[in-house]
Amino acid sequence: MSYDFLDSGMLARLGAIPLETRTPMIGNVAGKHRSPHRGSSVEFAEYRKYVPGDDTRRLDWKAFARSDRFYIKEFEADTNLRAYFVVDASGSMKFQGQGEQKIAYANRIAASLAYLLVNQGDAAGLSVCTDKLHLEVPPSRRPAHLQHIFNTLGKLEPSGETGLVPALHTIAEKISQRAFVVILSDLFTDSQPFSDALQHLRYRKHDICVFHLMDPQELGFEFDRPHRFVDMEDGTSLVVEPNMIADEYHGALREFLTTTKAKCHDAAADYQLVPTNTPLEPLLRDFLTARLPKKGHS
Repeated sequence: MSYDFLDSGMLARLGAIPLETRTPMIGNVAGKHRSPHRGSSVEFAEYRKYVPGDDTRRLDWKAFARSDRFYIKEFEADTNLRAYFVVDASGSMKFQGQGEQKIAYANRIAASLAYLLVNQGDAAGLSVCTDKLHLEVPPSRRPAHLQHIFNTLGKLEPSGETGLVPALHTIAEKISQRAFVVILSDLFTDSQPFSDALQHLRYRKHDICVFHLMDPQELGFEFDRPHRFVDMEDGTSLVVEPNMIADEYHGALREFLTTTKAKCHDAAADYQLVPTNTPLEPLLRDFLTARLPKKGHS
């Protein structure tokens, strides 16, 4: 398979770093991620008192020798991960200024992480949203399923207003098991409804990650002559002298970014502001490495 948004060399280099969850997952097959249930994997979890009916093979006789009481050793159960990549396909995601087109950058992140997940035995699914479309590709562990995801990403044509908030609520209601939810958007939506959607996902105990994609031109707002600015979602336009509104623009931008980051943190979501001229491989390497379990110090 050959897709513009896939870099086989990068995927080979990143394949050695597992994609870990920050919270216990519930899957349908044995895997490598922690589960909220107790099982018999090699990682010790805790002791609990023996009750009639427990498997006596799990009794800890050393603990009995110390305390003259029966204790059962419990271990973390391992499970597989289900990931949902939520791609905002509204009109503003078509924008390209000084960086890569936002939808193209979102496609590269979603496709790369989906490939890495399936390659490590986990399931990946896709959800694409506008105000009139909510297209879903259910998660699967089958390698052949990746082509369905890649084909869907390759055909995306951003248009209309964002449907991100209702899409997130739909996902929170439909996913009955804990999952890894990756949101790829410029987040041009009202902050409180977006916050409510994140809290809905948090209530369902999902592990949430937000890649906030912004073009460097949107962040810098460096224009030296009058421009007509067009809203790529509703088509409205405004002619302004940039120097006259630059301070007000930067103030509004700071407020937007600060509020967005705070709303994500309040929902225990992993938030990353990503300018679309950011090299992808270092971004994904840092993302994967940061999610690895922290080793204890002796």
